[in-house]
Amino acid sequence: MTTIPDPRPWRGVLVATALPLDDDLAVDYDRYAEHCAWLVANGCDGVVPNGSLGEYQVLTPEERARVVETAVAAVGGERVMPGVAAYGAAEARRWAEQAREAGCGAVMLLPPNAYRADERAVVAHYAEVAEAGLPVVAYNNPIDTKVDLVPELLARLHGEGLVQAVKEFSGDVRRAYRIAELAPDLDLLIGADDVLVELAVAGAKGWVAGYPNALPRASVELYRAAVAGDLAAALPLYRRLHALLRWDSRVEFVQAIKLSMDIVGRHGGRCRPPRVPLTPEQEAAVREATEQAVAAGLA
Repeated sequence: MTTIPDPRPWRGVLVATALPLDDDLAVDYDRYAEHCAWLVANGCDGVVPNGSLGEYQVLTPEERARVVETAVAAVGGERVMPGVAAYGAAEARRWAEQAREAGCGAVMLLPPNAYRADERAVVAHYAEVAEAGLPVVAYNNPIDTKVDLVPELLARLHGEGLVQAVKEFSGDVRRAYRIAELAPDLDLLIGADDVLVELAVAGAKGWVAGYPNALPRASVELYRAAVAGDLAAALPLYRRLHALLRWDSRVEFVQAIKLSMDIVGRHGGRCRPPRVPLTPEQEAAVREATEQAVAAGLA
Protein backbone atom coordinates (compact mmCIF):
# COMPACT_ATOMS: atom_id res chain seq x y z
CA MET A 1 0.00 0.00 0.00
CA THR A 2 1.39 3.39 -1.00
CA THR A 3 1.46 6.03 1.71
CA ILE A 4 0.43 9.48 0.49
CA PRO A 5 2.36 12.25 2.26
CA ASP A 6 0.26 14.69 4.27
CA PRO A 7 -0.01 17.91 2.22
CA ARG A 8 0.37 19.73 5.55
CA PRO A 9 3.77 18.50 6.72
CA TRP A 10 3.86 21.11 9.48
CA ARG A 11 1.27 19.19 11.51
CA GLY A 12 2.43 17.21 14.53
CA VAL A 13 5.69 17.57 16.44
CA LEU A 14 8.42 19.12 14.30
CA VAL A 15 11.67 19.62 16.15
CA ALA A 16 13.62 22.81 15.62
CA THR A 17 16.88 20.93 15.55
CA ALA A 18 19.98 21.91 17.47
CA LEU A 19 23.09 21.68 15.32
CA PRO A 20 26.00 19.55 16.57
CA LEU A 21 29.38 21.22 16.31
CA ASP A 22 32.77 19.60 16.92
CA ASP A 23 35.51 20.93 19.18
CA ASP A 24 36.60 23.34 16.43
CA LEU A 25 32.99 24.56 16.01
CA ALA A 26 32.70 22.91 12.60
CA VAL A 27 29.34 21.32 11.74
CA ASP A 28 29.28 17.57 12.38
CA TYR A 29 26.97 16.49 9.56
CA ASP A 30 27.10 12.77 10.35
CA ARG A 31 26.05 13.44 13.92
CA TYR A 32 23.31 15.78 12.67
CA ALA A 33 21.93 13.10 10.34
CA GLU A 34 21.90 10.62 13.23
CA HIS A 35 20.13 13.15 15.44
CA CYS A 36 17.37 13.78 12.88
CA ALA A 37 16.82 10.04 12.47
CA TRP A 38 16.81 9.53 16.25
CA LEU A 39 14.13 12.18 16.72
CA VAL A 40 11.84 10.55 14.17
CA ALA A 41 12.52 7.10 15.64
CA ASN A 42 11.41 8.47 19.01
CA GLY A 43 8.05 9.65 17.75
CA CYS A 44 8.64 13.12 16.33
CA ASP A 45 6.95 13.86 13.01
CA GLY A 46 9.70 15.90 11.40
CA VAL A 47 12.51 18.40 11.76
CA VAL A 48 13.04 22.11 11.21
CA PRO A 49 16.67 22.79 10.31
CA ASN A 50 18.12 26.29 10.14
CA GLY A 51 15.92 27.85 12.75
CA SER A 52 17.35 30.00 15.52
CA LEU A 53 17.98 26.85 17.55
CA GLY A 54 20.06 25.62 14.62
CA GLU A 55 22.19 28.79 14.78
CA TYR A 56 21.48 29.58 11.13
CA GLN A 57 22.61 33.19 11.51
CA VAL A 58 26.24 32.09 11.96
CA LEU A 59 26.38 29.46 9.22
CA THR A 60 28.02 29.99 5.87
CA PRO A 61 25.76 29.59 2.82
CA GLU A 62 27.47 26.28 2.06
CA GLU A 63 26.86 25.01 5.58
CA ARG A 64 23.27 26.15 5.60
CA ALA A 65 22.48 24.36 2.34
CA ARG A 66 24.24 21.18 3.42
CA VAL A 67 22.32 21.10 6.72
CA VAL A 68 19.05 20.97 4.76
CA GLU A 69 20.37 18.29 2.42
CA THR A 70 21.60 16.24 5.38
CA ALA A 71 18.20 16.35 7.06
CA VAL A 72 16.41 15.31 3.87
CA ALA A 73 18.79 12.39 3.35
CA ALA A 74 18.27 11.29 6.96
CA VAL A 75 14.47 11.39 7.28
CA GLY A 76 12.98 12.24 3.87
CA GLY A 77 11.99 15.59 2.46
CA GLU A 78 8.35 15.31 3.50
CA ARG A 79 9.53 15.47 7.11
CA VAL A 80 11.80 18.52 6.65
CA MET A 81 10.61 22.13 6.92
CA PRO A 82 13.66 24.39 6.93
CA GLY A 83 13.78 27.92 8.16
CA VAL A 84 14.46 30.30 5.28
CA ALA A 85 14.78 33.57 7.18
CA ALA A 86 17.06 36.20 5.67
CA TYR A 87 17.50 39.95 5.75
CA GLY A 88 15.86 40.40 2.36
CA ALA A 89 13.04 38.71 0.48
CA ALA A 90 15.29 37.84 -2.46
CA GLU A 91 17.67 35.86 -0.27
CA ALA A 92 14.83 34.22 1.62
CA ARG A 93 13.30 33.17 -1.71
CA ARG A 94 16.63 31.65 -2.77
CA TRP A 95 16.66 29.57 0.43
CA ALA A 96 13.07 28.48 -0.28
CA GLU A 97 14.11 27.45 -3.78
CA GLN A 98 17.05 25.53 -2.32
CA ALA A 99 14.62 23.74 0.01
CA ARG A 100 12.36 22.91 -2.92
CA GLU A 101 15.24 21.49 -4.93
CA ALA A 102 16.34 19.44 -1.91
CA GLY A 103 12.86 17.89 -1.76
CA CYS A 104 11.39 19.59 1.32
CA GLY A 105 7.65 19.75 1.84
CA ALA A 106 7.37 23.29 3.25
CA VAL A 107 9.42 26.18 4.61
CA MET A 108 9.19 28.40 7.69
CA LEU A 109 9.65 32.14 7.25
CA LEU A 110 10.13 35.05 9.62
CA PRO A 111 8.99 38.51 8.50
CA PRO A 112 11.67 40.98 7.39
CA ASN A 113 13.94 41.45 10.39
CA ALA A 114 16.59 43.92 9.30
CA TYR A 115 14.29 46.79 10.29
CA ARG A 116 10.82 47.36 11.74
CA ALA A 117 8.86 46.57 8.58
CA ASP A 118 5.34 47.87 8.03
CA GLU A 119 2.41 45.81 6.78
CA ARG A 120 3.06 46.50 3.09
CA ALA A 121 6.67 45.35 3.41
CA VAL A 122 5.63 42.22 5.30
CA VAL A 123 3.08 41.25 2.63
CA ALA A 124 5.59 41.86 -0.15
CA HIS A 125 8.17 39.75 1.69
CA TYR A 126 5.85 36.74 1.99
CA ALA A 127 4.62 37.17 -1.58
CA GLU A 128 8.17 37.00 -2.90
CA VAL A 129 9.04 33.84 -1.00
CA ALA A 130 5.74 32.17 -1.91
CA GLU A 131 6.87 32.42 -5.55
CA ALA A 132 9.33 29.60 -4.82
CA GLY A 133 6.35 27.25 -4.93
CA LEU A 134 6.52 25.60 -1.50
CA PRO A 135 3.90 26.07 1.22
CA VAL A 136 5.03 28.75 3.67
CA VAL A 137 4.60 28.63 7.43
CA ALA A 138 4.86 32.11 8.93
CA TYR A 139 6.91 32.50 12.07
CA ASN A 140 5.73 35.22 14.43
CA ASN A 141 8.43 36.17 16.92
CA PRO A 142 7.90 39.86 17.69
CA ILE A 143 10.21 39.64 20.70
CA ASP A 144 13.25 39.11 18.48
CA THR A 145 12.20 40.58 15.12
CA LYS A 146 10.28 43.65 16.40
CA VAL A 147 7.73 42.89 13.66
CA ASP A 148 4.44 41.51 14.97
CA LEU A 149 2.30 39.30 12.76
CA VAL A 150 -0.92 40.21 14.54
CA PRO A 151 -4.03 38.09 13.83
CA GLU A 152 -5.41 40.63 11.34
CA LEU A 153 -2.17 40.58 9.33
CA LEU A 154 -1.98 36.80 9.45
CA ALA A 155 -5.54 36.64 8.13
CA ARG A 156 -4.54 38.88 5.23
CA LEU A 157 -1.45 36.79 4.43
CA HIS A 158 -3.53 33.62 4.52
CA GLY A 159 -6.38 35.15 2.55
CA GLU A 160 -3.94 36.09 -0.22
CA GLY A 161 -2.63 32.52 -0.31
CA LEU A 162 0.83 33.44 0.98
CA VAL A 163 0.94 31.38 4.20
CA GLN A 164 -0.76 28.17 5.27
CA ALA A 165 0.16 28.08 8.95
CA VAL A 166 1.82 30.16 11.64
CA LYS A 167 4.33 29.32 14.33
CA GLU A 168 3.05 31.59 17.11
CA PHE A 169 5.76 32.74 19.52
CA SER A 170 4.26 35.93 20.91
CA GLY A 171 3.42 34.19 24.18
CA ASP A 172 -0.10 35.66 24.07
CA VAL A 173 -2.31 32.56 24.03
CA ARG A 174 -5.41 34.72 23.54
CA ARG A 175 -4.35 35.19 19.94
CA ALA A 176 -5.22 31.58 19.15
CA TYR A 177 -8.91 32.36 19.33
CA ARG A 178 -8.69 35.58 17.34
CA ILE A 179 -6.70 33.83 14.60
CA ALA A 180 -9.32 31.07 14.48
CA GLU A 181 -12.08 33.66 14.09
CA LEU A 182 -10.34 35.63 11.33
CA ALA A 183 -8.68 32.77 9.44
CA PRO A 184 -10.27 29.46 10.44
CA ASP A 185 -8.28 27.48 7.86
CA LEU A 186 -4.91 28.85 8.96
CA ASP A 187 -3.14 26.18 11.01
CA LEU A 188 -1.88 27.40 14.37
CA LEU A 189 1.43 25.88 15.48
CA ILE A 190 2.75 26.07 19.02
CA GLY A 191 5.88 28.19 18.83
CA ALA A 192 7.06 28.32 22.44
CA ASP A 193 7.47 25.18 24.53
CA ASP A 194 6.16 26.77 27.73
CA VAL A 195 2.68 27.50 26.36
CA LEU A 196 2.26 24.08 24.78
CA VAL A 197 -0.83 22.95 26.68
CA GLU A 198 -2.52 26.34 26.49
CA LEU A 199 -2.22 26.48 22.69
CA ALA A 200 -2.96 22.79 22.23
CA VAL A 201 -6.33 23.07 23.93
CA ALA A 202 -6.97 26.22 21.88
CA GLY A 203 -6.79 24.16 18.70
CA ALA A 204 -3.14 24.05 17.62
CA LYS A 205 -2.39 21.60 14.81
CA GLY A 206 1.35 21.28 15.42
CA TRP A 207 4.32 22.18 17.56
CA VAL A 208 7.64 23.56 16.30
CA ALA A 209 9.48 22.34 19.34
CA GLY A 210 12.77 22.87 21.13
CA TYR A 211 13.04 20.50 24.07
CA PRO A 212 12.33 17.30 22.15
CA ASN A 213 15.99 17.63 21.10
CA ALA A 214 16.72 16.22 24.56
CA LEU A 215 13.44 14.58 25.61
CA PRO A 216 11.59 13.45 22.49
CA ARG A 217 9.45 10.64 23.86
CA ALA A 218 8.14 12.54 26.86
CA SER A 219 7.57 15.65 24.73
CA VAL A 220 5.60 13.74 22.12
CA GLU A 221 3.55 12.06 24.85
CA LEU A 222 2.75 15.48 26.31
CA TYR A 223 1.77 16.94 22.94
CA ARG A 224 -0.45 14.01 21.95
CA ALA A 225 -2.28 14.12 25.28
CA ALA A 226 -2.74 17.88 25.12
CA VAL A 227 -4.14 18.03 21.58
CA ALA A 228 -6.45 15.12 22.41
CA GLY A 229 -7.80 17.10 25.35
CA ASP A 230 -6.58 14.49 27.83
CA LEU A 231 -5.62 16.95 30.54
CA ALA A 232 -5.53 14.25 33.19
CA ALA A 233 -2.49 12.85 31.38
CA ALA A 234 -1.07 16.11 30.04
CA LEU A 235 -1.05 18.36 33.08
CA PRO A 236 1.06 16.24 35.46
CA LEU A 237 3.65 15.75 32.72
CA TYR A 238 3.54 19.44 31.81
CA ARG A 239 4.20 20.40 35.42
CA ARG A 240 7.20 18.04 35.59
CA LEU A 241 8.69 19.40 32.39
CA HIS A 242 7.85 23.09 32.67
CA ALA A 243 11.05 24.04 34.49
CA LEU A 244 12.84 22.98 31.29
CA LEU A 245 10.24 24.04 28.73
CA ARG A 246 10.35 27.66 29.88
CA TRP A 247 13.99 27.91 28.80
CA ASP A 248 12.74 27.83 25.21
CA SER A 249 11.45 31.38 25.75
CA ARG A 250 14.69 32.72 27.20
CA VAL A 251 17.62 34.35 25.42
CA GLU A 252 19.84 31.41 26.36
CA PHE A 253 17.53 28.74 24.93
CA VAL A 254 20.11 27.25 22.54
CA GLN A 255 22.72 26.82 25.27
CA ALA A 256 20.13 25.41 27.70
CA ILE A 257 18.76 22.84 25.27
CA LYS A 258 22.24 21.77 24.20
CA LEU A 259 23.23 21.32 27.85
CA SER A 260 20.15 19.17 28.47
CA MET A 261 21.11 17.08 25.45
CA ASP A 262 24.57 16.52 26.90
CA ILE A 263 23.10 15.49 30.26
CA VAL A 264 20.76 12.88 28.76
CA GLY A 265 23.56 11.36 26.70
CA ARG A 266 23.06 13.13 23.39
CA HIS A 267 25.58 15.52 21.84
CA GLY A 268 24.60 19.10 22.51
CA GLY A 269 28.01 20.67 22.71
CA ARG A 270 29.10 24.22 22.21
CA CYS A 271 27.52 27.14 20.35
CA ARG A 272 29.16 29.46 17.89
CA PRO A 273 29.73 33.08 18.88
CA PRO A 274 28.16 35.47 19.60
CA ARG A 275 26.43 33.02 21.96
CA VAL A 276 28.45 32.50 25.13
CA PRO A 277 28.22 29.71 27.73
CA LEU A 278 25.57 29.75 30.42
CA THR A 279 26.47 31.39 33.69
CA PRO A 280 27.17 28.98 36.57
CA GLU A 281 23.77 29.78 38.04
CA GLN A 282 21.98 29.14 34.74
CA GLU A 283 23.89 25.92 34.16
CA ALA A 284 23.00 24.69 37.65
CA ALA A 285 19.31 25.40 37.08
CA VAL A 286 19.21 23.59 33.73
CA ARG A 287 21.23 20.69 35.10
CA GLU A 288 18.97 20.26 38.12
CA ALA A 289 15.77 20.34 36.07
CA THR A 290 17.18 17.93 33.48
CA GLU A 291 18.43 15.49 36.08
CA GLN A 292 15.01 15.55 37.73
CA ALA A 293 13.44 14.69 34.37
CA VAL A 294 15.89 11.82 33.92
CA ALA A 295 15.19 10.54 37.44
CA ALA A 296 11.45 10.61 36.66
CA GLY A 297 12.05 8.40 33.62
CA LEU A 298 11.26 11.14 31.10
CA ALA A 299 14.53 10.88 29.13
